[in-house]
Amino acid sequence: MSPPTLSDIPDLYAFLGDRDAMHHTRHDESFAACRKRVFVHEWRRRHDGFAPWVVRRAEQQDIIGWGGLYIDPFDPGWGPELGYYFHPKGWGQGYASELARAAIDFANDFTGLEALTAFAHPENTPSRKLLLRHGFAHIDFVPAMNRDRFGLSLHRG
Repeated sequence: MSPPTLSDIPDLYAFLGDRDAMHHTRHDESFAACRKRVFVHEWRRRHDGFAPWVVRRAEQQDIIGWGGLYIDPFDPGWGPELGYYFHPKGWGQGYASELARAAIDFANDFTGLEALTAFAHPENTPSRKLLLRHGFAHIDFVPAMNRDRFGLSLHRG
């Protein structure tokens, strides 16, 4: 996992711009929109000390995901969030769980955050299970987002 670079955008757009792959979340309507989303998050990294990482498979070094900790610059009212977005070739292989664990550990060890929020579409059973498995608790349903909201209290140190 590493911060994204300009050269990563085409590989990120391959799935972040795919309406079918991102059917449980938002997708980027254009390459320019994807580039903007990624680099606005990167701008936030300088302010917050964290932002989504690019996820690569260790063996092939190909990009299969994007996510981690962030405060959504496009909808900042929810506080620090855990989010994850994966190329279909990475689904069901444990990458999201690995990313979630790394992000939670980073939040506990390197930030002063007290809690995290995460969202999952009601029909996205694997995502809901992942959040519960990593200690998140269901808080409520957010009708405007058509998402369930989950929360996790952090224990630093």
